[in-house]
Amino acid sequence: MTHKNSSLWRFLFSLIPGAGEMYMGFLKAGTSLMALFIFIIFAAATFGFGELVVIDIIVWFYSFFHVHNLAALSDEEFYAVEDKYVFTLENLTIREKDFTKNNRKILAAILIIMGALMTWRGVLYMLSQFLPWETYIHILNLTDNLPRIIIGIAIITLGIVMIQGKKEELNQAEKKEEIHGEQN
Repeated sequence: MTHKNSSLWRFLFSLIPGAGEMYMGFLKAGTSLMALFIFIIFAAATFGFGELVVIDIIVWFYSFFHVHNLAALSDEEFYAVEDKYVFTLENLTIREKDFTKNNRKILAAILIIMGALMTWRGVLYMLSQFLPWETYIHILNLTDNLPRIIIGIAIITLGIVMIQGKKEELNQAEKKEEIHGEQN
């Protein structure tokens, strides 16, 4: 059951992404925000991709203000708010679902490479006793930078695909305007 409760506890819980929503009774929203926040920290630490912390800051601010915006609603509006997950596959548009379906192999390859790199780091650490120090450092630097390179390439590719998709949408909109303009 959703409820506004104490403003002190609400404020304190709002400092932890998702906890404020959970305290107010929005368990699905709170759980999804908390899981996203923790997953980003895990991914940044695991893959050595500290730049992901910027996304975590955005998630924190979203969660903080979401709690306080919910608390500012009138009782009627507050109790009308539906508890739902913040990010679900149901929220994706048809085009985004097609993109996800079409690029599943790329995502799988990236996950396999990341898993292999994590395994390799463990093996490399065990072999560090037997390798010359300079060789170990060179291999370690390559291993540490490879995930950043892969993720960077994936982000660039995603950006290019998104730009091309927007360009296609604009071209289709222009064609529709020309057709409607000629009919009038």
